[in-house]
Amino acid sequence: MTRRGLILSVYFPSLLLSFASGLLIPTLPLYVRSMGASFEVVSVVVAMAGLGTLLADVPSGLLMGMLGRRPSMILGAATLVVTALGLGLTSVIPGLIFFRLLSGMGSALWSISRHTFLAEEVTPRERGRAIAMFGGVNRIGTFAGPAVGGLVAARYGLVAPFFVYAGVAFVATIVAVLFVPESRAHLSRKGQARAMEWRAIPRLVRETWRSLATAGSAQVFAQVIRSGRQIIIPLYGAYVVGLDVGAVGTIMSASSAVDMSLFYPAGLVMDRFGRRFSTIPSFLILASGMAIVPLTHSFATLLGATLILGLGNGIGSGSMMTLGADLAPKGETGQFLGIWRLIGDSGATGGPMIVGAIADAFGLGAAAVVLSGFGLLSALVFVTAVQETLRPREAVEHRVT
Repeated sequence: MTRRGLILSVYFPSLLLSFASGLLIPTLPLYVRSMGASFEVVSVVVAMAGLGTLLADVPSGLLMGMLGRRPSMILGAATLVVTALGLGLTSVIPGLIFFRLLSGMGSALWSISRHTFLAEEVTPRERGRAIAMFGGVNRIGTFAGPAVGGLVAARYGLVAPFFVYAGVAFVATIVAVLFVPESRAHLSRKGQARAMEWRAIPRLVRETWRSLATAGSAQVFAQVIRSGRQIIIPLYGAYVVGLDVGAVGTIMSASSAVDMSLFYPAGLVMDRFGRRFSTIPSFLILASGMAIVPLTHSFATLLGATLILGLGNGIGSGSMMTLGADLAPKGETGQFLGIWRLIGDSGATGGPMIVGAIADAFGLGAAAVVLSGFGLLSALVFVTAVQETLRPREAVEHRVT
């Protein structure tokens, strides 16, 4: 597929949805907290999107095989519009939990369909750059989202970003309707009734269990620290350092600015030298930045720690998606990626919950230290147990071209 085709079908709608998601990073925890909720309840509400994604990962992979990737992307994006409106219109904790759970399910369908799209349309020797570019697009959206979300909330109230989210997600849905093509394999089956092939999942697990056990466990640890940082920084900034929502949003966007500036170099490293050259340094730096958070006491010092976190996350841009695409068996990409994302999303769901439970018991500083430990665990597993998935021939071809 041409670069223009990738931009219109994947990168641009992904930019819109990541921007919309970024709106809620500094505001959602504070909105829930403003209802009198404890840190643990705040973490549960935030984590519900991850839990919804977790529950829907495998069914989404199977549903995509039945519907095709185009209807799946459209349905996933449309679900996010509905849930954002629901979040803005409800004012009780159970309602927030329900709509966050549903938004995670829509996100799962959207994410797996676009991940499959990239895995099928891009050759392995260009995959690192293409998926890192995808990760970079998401980071650009996340860069702008928190600052805008903080400003909107400061001016119009903490509920306002939900409605902005819904509007942006609606535009992304229209873009998907206009520009996302269907796969050739699915078009060749047009008119044939297809069911969700649940029996394929146990077989795939048996055939790929070694990769799922090693690379999968590393991904779990990686996603714990990645998702945990999104909740601990707003809470630490507001309730330990004493910053307002606008300042918290600025800090998060500054971190995202560093993060997004590294996506293309990260892709080049993965395609030229191998996936491990990106993943291992990424999680070592993330662990270091998170270990510094409990030592911060002002806007400037917390900003410094989050900039280190942005550096670590940026170096690993697209690394988990690229690794999953490398490991996916041909002809069953969507089904395998459903399993792969289920494993990773279990870590993403656990991150906020770990932060909330430890913060209520021992404080936010202790939660940051624990998250740092998960980053170190991820790097350790990648060093000792995960083999390089970039074949030497593909690396050589990249150097020649």
